[in-house]
Amino acid sequence: MKKTAEKTAGNTAKKSLKPGSLPYIWQYIRHNIGAMCGLIFLAGMVILTILSPYIMKYDYITIDFTARFALPSLEHPFGCDQYGRDILSRILYGARYTLSIGILCTAFAAIFGIILGAIAGYFGGIVDSAIMRFLDIFQAFPQLLMAMTLVAILGTGLDKCILALGISGIPGYARMTRANILNIRNSEYIEASVSIKCSTFRILRKHIIPNVLSPLIISMAMGIASSGLAAASLSFIGLGIQSPLPEWGAMLAEARDYMRQYPHMILFPGIFIVLTVLSFNLIGDALRDALDPKLRE
Repeated sequence: MKKTAEKTAGNTAKKSLKPGSLPYIWQYIRHNIGAMCGLIFLAGMVILTILSPYIMKYDYITIDFTARFALPSLEHPFGCDQYGRDILSRILYGARYTLSIGILCTAFAAIFGIILGAIAGYFGGIVDSAIMRFLDIFQAFPQLLMAMTLVAILGTGLDKCILALGISGIPGYARMTRANILNIRNSEYIEASVSIKCSTFRILRKHIIPNVLSPLIISMAMGIASSGLAAASLSFIGLGIQSPLPEWGAMLAEARDYMRQYPHMILFPGIFIVLTVLSFNLIGDALRDALDPKLRE
């Protein structure tokens, strides 16, 4: 009876909140075990990453040949690599690159994709055709292959990796934005805004883009995971973050020659990549449940 009463009270409180508001979204996430686990993991990762220079005994770049290939122990919880560098310190420091690349390149792709998709979907006609045919050139190639090509042209490094992954992700957000705008372009509130002579920029900014953000927010949450995984893939093949910087993909690339004798070198970075991607996907699923009107019923 007590659990039923608590569930009824929770559902009543959830219905009283405005759909799409931050408290409404938080209610869904708070009652979703998977999303909360993902959120706690990511929050803990961010905190440890920030505090790692102050709480870790070993620096990520410190070389100690006496500790080469050290197995996990109290001294080195995740062991050491072929140069005697502490793997735990390198994983925590490397999280800065994986998370920052995932967030920044997703933001870059979403901003430019939403702008291009909004213009194409609202104006239609030759403007729509010109923009979408131009984006078709980029979307004709798989995203990772396009990113590899751009990195090969621009060069390696953090900023080049963000730019390459961001550019390769623009077409997806543009197409999603355009498709949603085509559904609402002829709505009554849009016609009313046009009839009172609202500027095109104001209509796009105030009425159209806010009404197509829900599926885009879900896609962005998933996009951070896929972008982080793509960044690790680029680093693994030598086109992303370069050694000695401890990006997780680069750590996997360095450890692959020793994976049979010292599997801990490749196991721990791989686990953190999997957990990070899984966490963002779980949060994205919770956002979909909270923002999708069909699932809200």
